[in-house]
Amino acid sequence: MGTPSTLRKKRIPDTVWAILLLMPSLIAIGIFVYGFISWTGYVSLSNWNSLVKDLSFAGLKNFAFLFQDFRFQSDIRNTIMFTVLFIFACLAIGLLLAMLVNSKIKGEGFFRNIFIFPMAVSFIVTGVVWQWLLNPSSGINILLQNLGVASPPKWYVSTEIISFFKMGQIEFGFPVALVAVIIAAVWQMAGYTMAMLLAGLRAIGEDLFEAARVDGATERKIFTSIILPLLKPVIVSAVIILGHISLKIFDLVYSMTGPGAMFVTDMPGVYMFETTFRGNFYGNGSAIAILLLLFVSFLIVPYLISSRKGD
Repeated sequence: MGTPSTLRKKRIPDTVWAILLLMPSLIAIGIFVYGFISWTGYVSLSNWNSLVKDLSFAGLKNFAFLFQDFRFQSDIRNTIMFTVLFIFACLAIGLLLAMLVNSKIKGEGFFRNIFIFPMAVSFIVTGVVWQWLLNPSSGINILLQNLGVASPPKWYVSTEIISFFKMGQIEFGFPVALVAVIIAAVWQMAGYTMAMLLAGLRAIGEDLFEAARVDGATERKIFTSIILPLLKPVIVSAVIILGHISLKIFDLVYSMTGPGAMFVTDMPGVYMFETTFRGNFYGNGSAIAILLLLFVSFLIVPYLISSRKGD
């Protein structure tokens, strides 16, 4: 058996090999993630807002422009409303489906696959399909008219806003047209949320429920005192994932509604794409990208820190 110094020398080659194996990935991440983020941040502070490249320092001018811009203010309102309702609906429907499947109903595997199937479809396809289904002159509205509904919903072409108060240049409230986008997004992600919550339910021991019933606990008490507290880590993870999707959403909105009239269905991702690649306002587009990164960081970083402390 060798001395500690001999064993340490034998382990050095393994460490070197590990570094060499990780080096390509580290270089790729450094260039294509942090390098591009740094470049985007640099452009966001420049005067490059035309086809002519101008990297002269502009300070926070591009960011100041965005927060005074009607469209970006509308995007912030839409993102807040969409995120809150999207997460709430996914959690509510996902928990309901998870408890239904967990009750060991007949054909459980069939229903589980049906609920998860939308995850196999891209947001682009989902947007196109639901655009047709919720078209005011076709799809579901034809069925509603046949059922006697005189004035079917306008869905994503509606410009009505249920206003709460005025903020800046916009009416801060709920754009009715967002209902169509939320329906499509929830249809796709509720099954995924169900799968996460179902895994959490299956991890709860049946003996806990039996002991609670022996003590006289009602099903409602079991749900509020056992199921929800034990599902809290899974629910937090689901909120982080769904919130991350909602803040960055682009493909569903772009393929289904676009910005919409008066930007009632517009999102920062759509605005960034059109500003950068159609309007050639690279400084403004980079500023939107940096703000999106900050929004996502505010959601994810505290979760990662708390998870690390928990570990």
